[in-house]
Amino acid sequence: MQATIMEESAAHHANVKPRMRILLVEDEAVFARAVAKRLQKAGYECEHAESIADGRALARQFAPDLALLDMRLPDGNGLELLSDLVAKGVAVIVLTAHGDVMDAVNAMKQGATDYIKKPVDLEELLLAIEKAENATNLKRQLDYSRQRNSHETENIEMLGESAPIQAIRTQVERIAQLVSVEAAPPTILISGETGTGKDVVARLLHQSCKNSDRPFVHVDCASLPSELIENELFGHEKGAFTSAQNARCGLIEAAEDGTLFLDEIGELPLTLQAKLLNVLERRVVRRIGSTKERPVLARFIAATNRDLQQMVIDGRFRSDLFYRLNVLSLNMPPLRDRGSDVLLLAQHFATHTERRYGLEKRVFSPEVTEMLMRYRWPGNVRELRHQISRAVLLSKTAQIRLQDVALPVELVANVKLTTTATEDVAAATRMTLDAAEKLMIEKTLEQTHFNISEAARQLGITRMAMRYRMEKHGIRA
Repeated sequence: MQATIMEESAAHHANVKPRMRILLVEDEAVFARAVAKRLQKAGYECEHAESIADGRALARQFAPDLALLDMRLPDGNGLELLSDLVAKGVAVIVLTAHGDVMDAVNAMKQGATDYIKKPVDLEELLLAIEKAENATNLKRQLDYSRQRNSHETENIEMLGESAPIQAIRTQVERIAQLVSVEAAPPTILISGETGTGKDVVARLLHQSCKNSDRPFVHVDCASLPSELIENELFGHEKGAFTSAQNARCGLIEAAEDGTLFLDEIGELPLTLQAKLLNVLERRVVRRIGSTKERPVLARFIAATNRDLQQMVIDGRFRSDLFYRLNVLSLNMPPLRDRGSDVLLLAQHFATHTERRYGLEKRVFSPEVTEMLMRYRWPGNVRELRHQISRAVLLSKTAQIRLQDVALPVELVANVKLTTTATEDVAAATRMTLDAAEKLMIEKTLEQTHFNISEAARQLGITRMAMRYRMEKHGIRA
């Protein structure tokens, strides 16, 4: 027999949003009715079954989030249904009579969330349900975070062949080798101008470590209001403040044994810098309103576009926190110092935009290629990505021309240009990335009077790489 427990005063609670779906499997009708009435009053949606068979059938139809399962039922022991519910991802609270402690122990071993002895105090039952609800919600949030961030960090790569980027890539590989199972991962500080790709390096570091399948939690300290940062990072217990109706895990805990990326760490208020230092030093975190300390296993990566040493001198950043963060450091080069990487990245962003919007392939005119190399790029790679995407979308022809790229003229480097190679390429109707690379190498060699070492330095590549490219394009000194 199965029955849906309908509260007589349901209309009174029509505006209460259901918090969880609860399946009550209990053969004592009077007790079941009292429990269901109290749960519905608290905002839960409740269905009732009086046997294992009915409970199994109702679980398929009702899809509960949580089950209250009696151990003594007319057609058998509740443990027979427990395994089915746990397999479906349903949290289970066992209701057991006094003296049946072994049933409760066996139920916990098989995956039950909690157990309560009969006679049941309804308020105690509500507290147990709220605890299970919080744990279920947290698990869902973390599962979603893992799934989302596994896509975000999948196949992360750092494009570029210039010497500065090759140096960063080497440092990332070395840092990835330093992480051991026994020791706490060293903290890493990534500095550099806005838009240089600090977040890409952080994700690459996470992807390179053995816990790459664990959460990657990105915290933008600059975008969080100062009054919310502490709560976001550390979490809180129920009742810690007026609006804290439920306990909440902070982002430090949510990172588990993965990576916590503190972007724009220079924006963190002084009042919280001491708390963060304590977390880094002692590897424990305490929620707001709690006396319990929880272990911290995550790797910490911080990033900033500010001069933290100057902020220390000015009294705006704690010196002890700076030294604790700056165990391993990476300095991202600005795009203007990366030579021909500009063209490599521009072509990559153009191709990405074409594929995303189903557009035909675009090529850069010689004038655009030259402009991209001369521009100072104050917004670095982020600015380049937006400018190229915009140019691809606005271009009415297969060739991207100067009028499609809206770059401020005052930020274009004032250097004398050679035009012979440009005029030769301009005669063609299309220009590939290889052609653009050949153009830049020829132009730079002319400007340096065919000094290969100097030309390689200006292009941001090694002499060996320069020799290779000259041979590839048939360029002879």
